[in-house]
Amino acid sequence: MQLFETLDDENFILYAARNYYSPRCIDAEEFYDDINRFKYIKRLINRYNRGGELGVNLVLNHITVLLNVFGPEAGLKMLEYKIDIRDWAILKPFLVYVRAITPNQYTDIPMDEVVANELRNI
Repeated sequence: MQLFETLDDENFILYAARNYYSPRCIDAEEFYDDINRFKYIKRLINRYNRGGELGVNLVLNHITVLLNVFGPEAGLKMLEYKIDIRDWAILKPFLVYVRAITPNQYTDIPMDEVVANELRNI
């Protein structure tokens, strides 16, 4: 069995560290700042779910950084672990927008139309 076949609380940081690439990173604090981006995305989604604004540009920036420093494959795997499946309807349009996935991937997850329309207007 592979160590990272599935992510859990015990192996998440090790998986992240193994896939982390940031030429500007000079210490562990910057690595953990990038790890915290998952938490920031979750907060922005939760605020949107409670009827607030999403902060489309903030979510887009966090996703872009995550995919750049962890790579698209590892970044997606970590997003799958950190973001609840019920919130993927909000996340999916961002991933399509940055071309991390195609609209034909995650077909069982619909795209939030409000988010998709906001991204079309960028």
